[in-house]
Amino acid sequence: MEILLELINEHIGNAVYVRYIVIGLVAAAALVFGLSLTVLVSGMAAPFRHRVRALTAEPGHRHDSGGGTRVLSSLDPLTRHLLPGKDWDKSRLHAKLVHAGFRAPNAMSSLYALKVLLAISLLMLTWLATSFNPKLAVDKVLMICAGATYVGYILPNMVLDHLAGRRKRAIRNGFPDALDLLVVCVESGLGLTAALQRVGQELDVSHPELSQELHLVNVEIRAGVNRIEALKGMAQRTGVEDIRGLVALLDQSVRFGSSIAETLRVYSEEFRDKRMQAAEEQAAKIGTKMIFPLTFCIWPGFFVVAVGPAILKVLEVFGR
Repeated sequence: MEILLELINEHIGNAVYVRYIVIGLVAAAALVFGLSLTVLVSGMAAPFRHRVRALTAEPGHRHDSGGGTRVLSSLDPLTRHLLPGKDWDKSRLHAKLVHAGFRAPNAMSSLYALKVLLAISLLMLTWLATSFNPKLAVDKVLMICAGATYVGYILPNMVLDHLAGRRKRAIRNGFPDALDLLVVCVESGLGLTAALQRVGQELDVSHPELSQELHLVNVEIRAGVNRIEALKGMAQRTGVEDIRGLVALLDQSVRFGSSIAETLRVYSEEFRDKRMQAAEEQAAKIGTKMIFPLTFCIWPGFFVVAVGPAILKVLEVFGR
């Protein structure tokens, strides 16, 4: 311990900073020891957990439990104290997790466990990388370490936002095909439940995210959930406004007793008009967006080619 203190004091030369560093190292060692002890204790009950997971998991997902997921799940007793205390923050983060496709009960605690582990890992790596550079002052080292810790803490949220946006975009891209197939199936004589099942089967290869959501809706309907409630649950899970509008229209159709096929046909036509208007809006924005590449990329080259020889001639004349 004395040798370590002497080495740190030789590199830093400030007793106050050395004290802070030693306290931080002791706290990190205690945290690592607590995490290791938690993983060890949770590993003692691994056979029981494996048996429960095998009995309660879905048929297609019984054998794909990764080691990383088990490690993050074992940190639930520690990350429970790091969860946000406000209900609106919990609901917003839970909605993002569901939109990204993470529906496990311990998804939020696993996210915060990942945030803490990544922050500590980046802090240690940054400290090790900057300790070999004697030209850096202590203040700069502490600032760099604090920045790395902050990046490690917010990086999982950024990745989660990206995954949620990508999944919503994939579902939104597959929704027109699903709507057309649903209109064809209902008009051919199938009921709404059978049509949803058929569309989910047809979209299994081209749009697997939307097919998974439709399969979950069919499972809920077979379990006794009302069709509209199951569709509302799909709208909340996906977060796509187009699906929410379709569910609201089907709810009104069921309440007032109108034809579901006619309702789907009307919504399909309105949806095509909406897509056409969105395409026209994007096309109208192209002229404004092209100003920046034309100004900063094409115009300088054109100016050099067109005016450059004349400028060279003028400089040559003035040089004489």
